[in-house]
Amino acid sequence: MTHTPTPTPASARLGGLAEAADLGRTPVDVTAVLDHLAAEADTTAPTCIGFPGAVDLDHREVMARLGHRLWNNIGDPTDTTGTPHTRILEQAVITWLADTLHMPTHDRWGYVTTGGTEGNLSALHTAHRRLPTARIYYSTAAHYSIPKIVEMLGARGVLVDAGRDGEMDYDHLATQVHRHRRWPAIVVATAGTTMTEAVDDTTHIHTILDHHQVPGRHVHVDAALSGIPLALDGRLRLDDDSRIASITVSGHKFLGVPTPCGVVLIRNSLRRDSTQVTYTATLDSTVTGSRCGLAAALLWHAIATHGREGHRWRVSQARHLAAYTVDQLTTAGWPAWRHPHAFTVVLPTPPTAVRAKWLLATDTDVSHLICMPGITHGQIDAFVTDLTDATGPGAGHPHRLGPIPRPRSAPTGRGRQ
Repeated sequence: MTHTPTPTPASARLGGLAEAADLGRTPVDVTAVLDHLAAEADTTAPTCIGFPGAVDLDHREVMARLGHRLWNNIGDPTDTTGTPHTRILEQAVITWLADTLHMPTHDRWGYVTTGGTEGNLSALHTAHRRLPTARIYYSTAAHYSIPKIVEMLGARGVLVDAGRDGEMDYDHLATQVHRHRRWPAIVVATAGTTMTEAVDDTTHIHTILDHHQVPGRHVHVDAALSGIPLALDGRLRLDDDSRIASITVSGHKFLGVPTPCGVVLIRNSLRRDSTQVTYTATLDSTVTGSRCGLAAALLWHAIATHGREGHRWRVSQARHLAAYTVDQLTTAGWPAWRHPHAFTVVLPTPPTAVRAKWLLATDTDVSHLICMPGITHGQIDAFVTDLTDATGPGAGHPHRLGPIPRPRSAPTGRGRQ
C-alpha cells in the first residue's frame, strides 16, 4: 500500500513559522523559513484532493528562465510598449481559448486575470456599465465572489435557488425574472459549481429571458474549473448562436499554473472605449492595470507544450479516475456520485479526521474530492482505505448510508455547457 504522510498539526506549523512573522528581528533565518514552507507543501501534497489544482504539469522551465524578473503586462494586451512584458504570449493564450470556445474572431476581447474573481468582476462591470438598471441573477450555488461583486458595483442582485445537485432551478429563475421583468437582466451561469461541478443550461436561461421579453440582457458564464474541459469537448461554445456575452476560466485549476490566475473573455461589441494613460502610453482596459506577465507566460507554456489533443487526453484521464473513485467508494458502502462530465466526486461528509487529513471541501452534510489531472489511483485507494477504517463496523458514523443529492442530467447540446 502506498504510504501517505499525515499532515503536520496546525500548532506545529505555526510554531515553525513564528520567526517569519517577526521581520524586526536581525537576522531572520530566511533559508529556514523557506525550507519549512517547502517541506510543509511537500507533506500535504499527497493528501490535497479536495480543491481543484492540477499537479501533472511541469512549469519549472518557465520559472527558471523568467521567474527572477519583473514582467509587467500593464495596460491592454494589444499594447506593445513599456517595461519588459509578455503581452505577445498573453495574446496567444487569449486567441487559443477564444478559438477553442468558437468565439467569433471579429467580436472578442480578453486578458489574463489574477483569477476567477477578477474575471467575474471585469465581465460584470462591463455588463453593468451597459445595463446600469439591470438585476443581476445568480444561484445559491454560484461562486462566493458574485454577491461580493454585486455589492461592489452597487447593483441589485436577485438570488435564484439551485437544486441539491448544484444546477440552477430554472422554475425559480422564471419566477424571479417575471417579478423583475421591467428591468434588464444580467444572469450569471456557472459551469462547474464549487461543490458539485454542476453546469447551468444557458439555452434554458435564454428561453426564460425571451419568454419574459426582458429589455436587455447579458449572460455571463463563470467557468473557472469546467470551462476548458467542456470547451475541448465542444459542449461549451461562445459562438453567436450561444448568445453568451462573457466567460471567465481559471488558470491554476485545469492548467495547474503555480500562481492564481485566469482568463476573461468578453464580446468586444459590448465594451466601452478605454482610457488612454499618458505616462504609461497604454490603454487602461483591465481591472488591475498592472498585471502579472509571468502568469501569462505560464499559461502559454501549459498550452504550448500539450496542445488541444494533449489537454483532451488529460480531461479523459481525469474523468476516468473520477468514475473509478465513485465505483470504489460505492463498493466500500459509501454512496458517491458525480456529474458525467465532472472531475468532482460528491459523498456524504466523512469523519473529521478523514476530512482533515485529505483536505476535503465540505458544506454541512456533503463533501467532495476532485480528481484533477495528476491525482493517482494510489491516492484514491489510500483515501478509500482511510474512509473505510474510520467508518467500519463499530465506528459509529451515522451518515455513512444517508441520502445525498443526485445529478438531474448530463450537459448536452450546443447551448448547454
